[in-house]
Amino acid sequence: MPKTPVWKSIATALTSEIAAGHYRPGDKLPTESELSARFGVNRHTVRRALQDMQEKGLTHARRGAGVFVLAEATDYPIGKRVRFHQNLEAAGRMPAKRILTLQTRPCDRDEASALQLKSGDPVHVYEGLSLADNVAVALFRSVFPADRFPGLLEDLDHMRSVTRALAAVGVKDYTRASTRLTAKTATATQALQLNIAEGAPILRTVGINVDTDGCPVEYGHTWFVGDRITLVVED
Repeated sequence: MPKTPVWKSIATALTSEIAAGHYRPGDKLPTESELSARFGVNRHTVRRALQDMQEKGLTHARRGAGVFVLAEATDYPIGKRVRFHQNLEAAGRMPAKRILTLQTRPCDRDEASALQLKSGDPVHVYEGLSLADNVAVALFRSVFPADRFPGLLEDLDHMRSVTRALAAVGVKDYTRASTRLTAKTATATQALQLNIAEGAPILRTVGINVDTDGCPVEYGHTWFVGDRITLVVED
């Protein structure tokens, strides 16, 4: 009877420990060096075991950070009101935002059309990472009419919440007018920011939010990690 490869035995042992709750979703596994010492093998053998676990959807590697137990995908409702913090908290996750860019610039043709502006009118651009339990789940870019909300960037920088920032400039409520969903694959830059492999599946949403008078207040793109978020379309 052929022997079981050592790397497969290591993968089986670690998988059993995850199933037993020794490592919870989001936990970091021991380093390759630590696992090599524990099992008395070289790092190449450990790396093969970790690769097998990742291919089975049990773990994911984050560049420069290590290997982590994959959390179950979080349901994220897409309906009349799309609120990142509320959606994540309702799913029992801890939401956070990390700002990548805050700037004011002339709008492009698509932004002008979505926000009912003239081409070249100024817009505020808010780009960043959306996190759940400190794990990146999405990249986003939100665009707002700058003339209507001159102080919005400062509020976004301070509050890290579109809902709260818009409320601070007088928009007490807003709803989703349209959402378009498209399956994509991660570019090299997106993969680096989201700690996923280049070419990994992502879901892109393009949405327009309007105030109670039906005037556009936000034009947004979001790129969700395919195996970390499940988009739930609601009426």
